[in-house]
Amino acid sequence: MSDWNSVAEALKLGGWVVYPLSLLAIVALAVTFDRAWVWWRYASAPCGEAARALPDGHVLRRIDALFEEDGAPIWFIENQVDTAASQIQRDMSRGLWMLETIVTAAPLLGLLGTIVGMMHSFRLIGGDGLVNPAGVSGGVAQALVATAIGLVIALVSLFAFNYFSRRMDRLMDELETFANTRLGAVRLAREGSGAPA
Repeated sequence: MSDWNSVAEALKLGGWVVYPLSLLAIVALAVTFDRAWVWWRYASAPCGEAARALPDGHVLRRIDALFEEDGAPIWFIENQVDTAASQIQRDMSRGLWMLETIVTAAPLLGLLGTIVGMMHSFRLIGGDGLVNPAGVSGGVAQALVATAIGLVIALVSLFAFNYFSRRMDRLMDELETFANTRLGAVRLAREGSGAPA
């Protein structure tokens, strides 16, 4: 219980900058959890029986549906696959710009808290010397708490952003491999039947 009390005291020391930093933390967590759920639901790699029971919005099902048109020219299918892949990339990366912005904004807000806290401390030092030592140390504590909170939020957001960006790169490679395999099968089937590719 004393740990929670010390956290609450630290937040009080952080001053008004803690409120926008808290908002950034909530947004970062919301985007991270949302993207984690979307990736788990619509982009997890299927295996075995699960491959046949993909949800309707799954990225592999969206690409696979483009190959169901019999007789469509290969160039048309390739164009449709490229368009679908671009749409999938936009859908799966929705909200990541917020994480990227928070990575930059949170330390800057923490720095603003540092400046405000230091200004408060310097204001308490009068022309005759140190007027209020407790007030000066409180201002320094405010500066340090705001900086620490901003850095923690930025680090969490950075890890989440980098994780989802790497997953996006890997997903696009997987979709390209999947589409090329299906296009190869279509070409082979048409060559075997004598139909024009």
